[in-house]
Amino acid sequence: MNTKYAIVIAIAAIAIIIGSVAAYVYLSQPSTTAPSITLNGAGATFPYPLLNSIITKYSTNVKINYQPIGSGGGISDLKTKTVDFAASDAPLSASDAAGAPNAVHIPETIGAVTLAYNLPGVPSGLHLTGKVIADIFQGTITTWNDPAIQSLNTNVTLPSKAIVTVHRSDGSGTTFIFTGYLSASSSSWNSSVGQGKTVAWPNAPGGAIGSNGNTGVASTVNGTQCAIGYVELAYALQNGMTVAAVQNPAGNWIQPTLESTQLAVQSGAASGLPAGNESWTSVSLLNAPDANAYPIASFTYLLTYKELNVIPGMTQERATALVQFLWYVVHDGQDLAPGLAYAKLPSNVVQIDEATIRSLTFNGQQLPTT
Repeated sequence: MNTKYAIVIAIAAIAIIIGSVAAYVYLSQPSTTAPSITLNGAGATFPYPLLNSIITKYSTNVKINYQPIGSGGGISDLKTKTVDFAASDAPLSASDAAGAPNAVHIPETIGAVTLAYNLPGVPSGLHLTGKVIADIFQGTITTWNDPAIQSLNTNVTLPSKAIVTVHRSDGSGTTFIFTGYLSASSSSWNSSVGQGKTVAWPNAPGGAIGSNGNTGVASTVNGTQCAIGYVELAYALQNGMTVAAVQNPAGNWIQPTLESTQLAVQSGAASGLPAGNESWTSVSLLNAPDANAYPIASFTYLLTYKELNVIPGMTQERATALVQFLWYVVHDGQDLAPGLAYAKLPSNVVQIDEATIRSLTFNGQQLPTT
């Protein structure tokens, strides 16, 4: 054979081999196409740091789109069926449940509501009781060196400046938890303001500022001297905030930490919890009996419908994807909770969640969880 032609044939053979290898490598690579399924959720900002981490780690062909618009907004979207699932720190009230018939509660995690303040020179650990906190937000205690505060903090020099209170301006489950605690701590607060996702906030001499979301409250407190506001523990840690040590029913001064929140869970959720399709309005982790438990802790919930085909646009494939995502949240997703200062769900709560998720159907058919 002519040497020239032999070289050409050899080069062609090599090109074919290289092309085949390249094609194999290309076909072996993971698909970079967009996820085939998108699930939409909205609601509470309280669990958003954890939910966002879970969603980021959830590696499937399903895209989870969650908008942290507040518990009130999430429940509203659940009622209008514009989302596949909602999140709320407040359980569905009787009127909410009537607007979302056959909705179920799926506790996803437990967090703590902190009293964060901006007092230059005063570190974390300022002692506050529930009654004093209620009086501050009710406008009865007006300055930081009021005797009611100073007597609890004899080793701290407090300024004679007006207190600025910061609260949520949106419908908020964090507000529901916090005002529930104030209602339990103060008969005056309970009778004049009460508990709710939104309340008529009293004026404060230094000003009463409304901000949107836990992020908004955290930012406002950090940017306003002499301010105090309530934010979920993860946001307080993320923003380097100073927070109060709150007196619990045992008389101990407890700072909000993962450990003190976990103790609240262990003692407050030990037994007697309802099924997922029942009312959770009587469930509370506030003022848990453990001597070292932080007194302002709460479940936060994922909400969806037991029969998923009531959601417009739902298909069996999307319903299966939703069930499998919820299953992941209450199992593998719990491993991310401690690193973000949320308490992992106790085993008895996980068992309730498992039964609830298994009960979800599409056109009456049970859906696979894995």
